[in-house]
Amino acid sequence: QVQLVESGGGLVQPGGSLRLSCTASGSDFRSYFMGWYRQAPGKERELVARIFNNYNTNYATSVKGRFTISRDNAKNMVYLQMNNLKPEDTAVYYCVKFGSTNSWGQGTQVTVSS
Repeated sequence: QVQLVESGGGLVQPGGSLRLSCTASGSDFRSYFMGWYRQAPGKERELVARIFNNYNTNYATSVKGRFTISRDNAKNMVYLQMNNLKPEDTAVYYCVKFGSTNSWGQGTQVTVSS
């Protein structure tokens, strides 16, 4: 089981930016298919962005143009740059490694509020 640890959440005003980071264990990170999910209070967990091992990406419609997912294989890291944040982006954000059984981080809280 791959271990994932997120960081970078916090409180930000609408229109602000945050960068989330996720560190993954394992020696074959470059082969991992990674992503970010989020879960707002009272809502189901939803996919935010994914990045394949060939660096291709895709995004939820609600964040396209504002969020950018990236990876650094040398550091076993995946990032989520979030710009122009909106109150509806408030959620717990989870890093995920996709596989036959997905691996999840513990989550990091992002709160967008004035």
